[in-house]
Amino acid sequence: MNVTTIPEGTKLTVIAEGKLGTTAAPELENAVKNNIDGVTELIFDFEKLEFMASAGLRVLLSAAKTMKKQGSMKIIKVNPEVMEVFTFTGMADMIDIEAI
Repeated sequence: MNVTTIPEGTKLTVIAEGKLGTTAAPELENAVKNNIDGVTELIFDFEKLEFMASAGLRVLLSAAKTMKKQGSMKIIKVNPEVMEVFTFTGMADMIDIEAI
């Protein structure tokens, strides 16, 4: 998996590409934790994310909890396969998610 962070003032965009499984989740978690201080708008761009396991969901829930105190969080460009995971787990009702 590839993770890119793009800070723009108080906005942080995190781009995840590839497969977000158990071995890749810590990479995403570190990218968020190392850059989230002072962020009021957190955007996850999942346009090139092919797969997500429960470990990835845990990272997103943790980020959502933090952002509830600091500002807002949105997940954008989610493909149908990954959107199924969000819908099946009920996360689509808890987090602002935009499908492709």
